[in-house]
Amino acid sequence: MGIKINTTELHKILEITPAGHNIMLVGKHGIGKSKIIEDYFTGQSKRIVTLFLGQMSDPGDIIGLPVLDTVANKTDFRPPYWFPEDGTPIVLFLDELNRARPEILQTVMDLTLNRTLAGKRLPEGSQIISAVNEGEEYQLTDLDPALLSRFNVYYFSPTPNEWLLWAAENRLDSRIIDFIEKNPDCLDSPASEDTGMEKTADRRSWHRVSELLAPVEKVNKTIEKMIAGVVGVSAALKFANYLTTHYSIDAKKILTDFEKHRQTVETMPAHELAVLNDGMFRIVETEDKQDKVRKYVKNIEAYIKWLRENKRNEAIAHWTTLFDSETYPKTKIAVLTYSPYIFQNIMDFIKHINL
Repeated sequence: MGIKINTTELHKILEITPAGHNIMLVGKHGIGKSKIIEDYFTGQSKRIVTLFLGQMSDPGDIIGLPVLDTVANKTDFRPPYWFPEDGTPIVLFLDELNRARPEILQTVMDLTLNRTLAGKRLPEGSQIISAVNEGEEYQLTDLDPALLSRFNVYYFSPTPNEWLLWAAENRLDSRIIDFIEKNPDCLDSPASEDTGMEKTADRRSWHRVSELLAPVEKVNKTIEKMIAGVVGVSAALKFANYLTTHYSIDAKKILTDFEKHRQTVETMPAHELAVLNDGMFRIVETEDKQDKVRKYVKNIEAYIKWLRENKRNEAIAHWTTLFDSETYPKTKIAVLTYSPYIFQNIMDFIKHINL
């Protein structure tokens, strides 16, 4: 196992790595490697070209097809469809690198070292990034050490909290967010379960479940079977059981009217308050309407007052950790803008701990 990074660290690596360095991300399927790369560079207004190397059968798919130059009486290669002939740098994303045939990998060797294809050079400033799957359950091609040495290699392991924040930003079904928040082990199936035709859960599949649930108010047996076809029987049963047997207060209810739900919060143990904290931070972080943000912060203020009055120090410590992290910058700004009380009380709490 090499260097493990999460999504926040990946963004920083992409930001500061020189274009001349090649990056390789290693990780399980379905954890968001391709999506995060595409979203990051699209957000940077850079053209990203994705080549699925595992689907290519001939080097010509990368370098282009040979053609006779009748003037020079030599064979040349027509550039492939994706090659930037206008001189604008691109991000070349080589997906499924370790599913590629050996002859395809030989073509990639020259591309990663010299930035050239059949004598044609990528525009200055172009960057090459690859993604590979890991695990004995995949049919993979061993990578040549010489090829591997041309990449900065990182084992990508995004945290469940990062996925939950992404899920909230992309408006996934709240039932799924609530379930994964309390059962993070169900977000990705263990490698031992990924065998044969047995369907298992991953982050991509939970997104599809959210799409299925969009028009569904109540999950019945038929819906359970549909969900099992997406995330597997084990995860689907746990999800269905959670919906029918586990009562949970929605963080949004607290942010909307803390006093109305105070009695419910009073019965919550420390670990449930920690989950509630995560939910509140995530909702504020993904809310764009400032009038709602202001209202949310005022209810957080009432919640913090209640925590202080009742000496729920574990919950305050957890809330402070979230506030101090780099995961929720918009929430931190909102608190500083709309509630000096919260900031002062958090500082007092930290000072008291350090005494």
